[in-house]
Amino acid sequence: MPSAERPRRLDLQQRSVLAGEAAASAAEVETALVAPADPTAAAFFDVDNTIMQGASIFHLARGLYRRKFFTTKDLLGAIWMQTYFRVAGVEDPDHLEKSRASALSIIEGRTVAELEQIGEEIFDEGMAHRIWPGTRAQAQLHLDEGQRVWLVTAAPVEIARLIARRLGLTGALGTVSEHVDGVYTGRLVGDMLHGPAKAEAVKALAAREGLDLARCSAYSDSYNDLPMLSLVGDPCAVNPDSRLRAHARQHGWRVRDYRTGRKAARAGLAAAALTGAASGAVAVGVALRSRRR
Repeated sequence: MPSAERPRRLDLQQRSVLAGEAAASAAEVETALVAPADPTAAAFFDVDNTIMQGASIFHLARGLYRRKFFTTKDLLGAIWMQTYFRVAGVEDPDHLEKSRASALSIIEGRTVAELEQIGEEIFDEGMAHRIWPGTRAQAQLHLDEGQRVWLVTAAPVEIARLIARRLGLTGALGTVSEHVDGVYTGRLVGDMLHGPAKAEAVKALAAREGLDLARCSAYSDSYNDLPMLSLVGDPCAVNPDSRLRAHARQHGWRVRDYRTGRKAARAGLAAAALTGAASGAVAVGVALRSRRR
C-alpha cells in the first residue's frame, strides 16, 4: 500500500468506528417491563430496499423539498451534475463521500424536534406504503421468538428510530448528526453509517447488550453490507443485488426475494439505481447551495 494512502485509509477506518460507536450509543433500547425471552440473540435489518422499497433518505429529501428546505434550481442543477458522474463513470471517492455527508446539511440550523415532527408526516406520506410485507413479517418472527430487532441504516438516526417505532421494533442504529442544545450543526459524528460503519455499530451494540453474534441474524439487499452480514451466524440476503446474491449462494446463506416476478425484480433494480442517483443528486445540490452561501 503506498505510504500516502495508508493514513487516509486509517482515517476512514477510525471514522467508521466512531460512526458505529455513536450509532450504538444513540440507539433506543427496548424498555419493556419484561426482559426479552431470548436476551443473547437479536436481528439486524438494513432499511433501503430491504425493509422499504427505495431509499429512505430520498423519501426524506423529497418531503423536505416539498417543504421548501431547498429550491428547484438546486435540485435540477444537482441532477445534471450527478447524471454526469454516473454516465461518465467518474466516481471519485472523495466526491462521493462529501456528497453523501452534505445531504444531511439540509437540516443545519434546524432543531431535532422539528425534524422528528416533519419525519412523522413524511413517513405517512411517502414511506408507510413502501414497507415490504415479507421483510416486515420476518422481523415479526424474531420478535415473536423473544428476540430484539434493530434497524441498521445510513439514514439519520431520528428517521431510523421513527421507522422502527412505527413498525413496533426494538430500536435503530443510524447516522448520527451533531447537535448543540437541540440544534443541528450540519456535521456528522464520525461518518455515514454505511458499509464497515454498520458492522462497527452492530459490534458496539452487541457488546453493550450482551448479544452473542453467532446466534444473531442480519438482513440486507446490498453487497456493501457484507461486513455486517458476515458478523452474524445467520445472514440473509433480502431482495439482493447480483453481487450479494452470488455471494449468498456461494456461502449457503438464506436468500429471500419479496419482489413479484422477474419483470418486477428488474424494475425494482432499475428503480433502486434511479433512487440512488436522485439521492446523490439531492446531496450534490445541497453542497452547491452551501457553497453559494
